[in-house]
Amino acid sequence: MNWMLIFFCLQETKLQEGQIEMDLPGYHQYWNYAEKKGYSGTAIFTKHEPLAVTYGMNHEAHDNEGRLITLEYEDYYVITCYTPNSQNELKRLDYRMEWEDTFLAYLNSLKANKSVIFCGDLNVAHQNIDLKNWKTNQKNAGFTPQEREKFTVLLDNGYIDTFRYFYPEVTGMYSWWSYRFNARKNNSGWRIDYFVVSDDLKEKLEDAKIWTGITGSDHCPVELDISL
Repeated sequence: MNWMLIFFCLQETKLQEGQIEMDLPGYHQYWNYAEKKGYSGTAIFTKHEPLAVTYGMNHEAHDNEGRLITLEYEDYYVITCYTPNSQNELKRLDYRMEWEDTFLAYLNSLKANKSVIFCGDLNVAHQNIDLKNWKTNQKNAGFTPQEREKFTVLLDNGYIDTFRYFYPEVTGMYSWWSYRFNARKNNSGWRIDYFVVSDDLKEKLEDAKIWTGITGSDHCPVELDISL
């Protein structure tokens, strides 16, 4: 039995190649850097060397911001993802919609071969219970009808939001809080960080957690326990 906690995934690393050296004996490190300095970026650390590593989606319009790393293993893929934010006044919403379509097509192409596990900051609160103040945020980035619908479409394509699989009605569990207005102290947060799996893995799921007590960032870690 292998536990997926052996994979540690990061998003929004904001690093360029050569800016960091981490000595982690026993771990393989994979970094994807944005072309723009101090922006975006992802990383995965694992004790298990993959069969292959892919950076991006082989799609020029989406692969210059370091948002995706895919590790391939014998029976499954592990992916870290940092979905583009639609930004203030939704000025990047159209691009976000293009990303969502391309990403889903990419996931489905993988799922046709073997199981898929992906995690990351997906920059969407899917349901009303996934953020504190849903009524006042319906026109804001991360909770627009368009973004929420894209996540619904993804799930309808045969994927599972693992936290909601285990805890479909739990409220007050968030993974991101603004630095403003004492949001974390007041738990005025959003659940925008996910572990999602292809539905063929349903019977192998053990638990999904949100570690709200871990500080040091405006996000907190999320965890998936799965036996493979």
